[in-house]
Amino acid sequence: MTTAAIDALLADPHDFYARLRESGPAHRVTLPDGSPVWLLTRYEDVRAALADPRLSLDKRNSTGGWAGFSLPPRLDANLLNMDAPDHSRIRRLVAPAFTPRRVEALRPGIERTANDLLDRLAADAGTDLVAEYATPLSVAAICDLLGLADADVDRMRAWTNTLLSPPPDDPKAAARAVMAIERFLVELIRRTREEPAGDLLSAMITARDEGDRLSEEELTSLAFLTIFAGYENSINLIANCVLALVRHPDLLDGVRTDAELRRAAIDETLRHEPAAQLSIRRFAREDLTYGAVTVPAGATVLLSLAAANRDPSVVEAPDEFRLRRPSAPHLGLGYGPHHCLGAALAVLEADVAVGELLRRFPRPILAEPPVWRRSFRSRSLSALQLTLKS
Repeated sequence: MTTAAIDALLADPHDFYARLRESGPAHRVTLPDGSPVWLLTRYEDVRAALADPRLSLDKRNSTGGWAGFSLPPRLDANLLNMDAPDHSRIRRLVAPAFTPRRVEALRPGIERTANDLLDRLAADAGTDLVAEYATPLSVAAICDLLGLADADVDRMRAWTNTLLSPPPDDPKAAARAVMAIERFLVELIRRTREEPAGDLLSAMITARDEGDRLSEEELTSLAFLTIFAGYENSINLIANCVLALVRHPDLLDGVRTDAELRRAAIDETLRHEPAAQLSIRRFAREDLTYGAVTVPAGATVLLSLAAANRDPSVVEAPDEFRLRRPSAPHLGLGYGPHHCLGAALAVLEADVAVGELLRRFPRPILAEPPVWRRSFRSRSLSALQLTLKS
């Protein structure tokens, strides 16, 4: 992408993707780091590609000049770089912690955290929803699940923010963040080995040490991905949902009083403004055809979830935020074997966060324009200043 194209994408990603979607099924573009990729934007193509075994997540299938994040082996052996059977083996180890029933058992603790945070906000009519509510709520939930300290995850979030949106004036910042994450996780696993508990991280270490179902690199990489995805997805879903509702004040009363409408608002947020604009990159195992376009074997393929979710061929009035739709399929949590493992947790946290916020403050309004993170990968808020109204 040219600088002008990147600026256009960041300013209005949905207009940018709509123009691509209308002009063809697949487009060859160059990312800011110089990587050439093929971009798919239409719903049917993206949905099929998410479950297509001919598209691999294993970087060994790349021959097209992909750069991407440069991660050390102890962080790189994660689910986002794996195909079956390794992907299936590792996913099975952690999947039981994220079943709807196990996640629902976390609701009381998340509700307590939400209300503790709202007690603090009640003393001040203004708040940054991202920093003072969505982030500490999501961090507390993943800490409870994994047995971590809040300060540990706060440091992780600072480093992963640098990875997702590197400062343009510091080209070595991302590399330093990667090194810091690796050192932190190695030390965290060492400490947990010495004093295991009944948390998910201890169970993952047991699977490595006693069951021999993970390599040491896979263990560290799994811890990295579980922590990172565990808070990032929830923070973004909460903030994007609240912003959508604040922009549609006619919906606030219904969402506040009707649990079904609240869940519809969360689902519509995942369709209308998914934080993950793009799926994780894939590599074509063979030549693939989309319409009249052939993507060559070895090429890098990106799937635009944001563009697919607003495809007018499957969603009526796709640019409108509506809670009562007869049918609105979306790919905001992925599809197929790589469907978001922590989906139930992210949705539960958003349900609690939005419900408790509106119960205490039924009329939040924007105090300042929202600040979006400068990233073509993620449509996520770095700040959301609200005035809280009772």
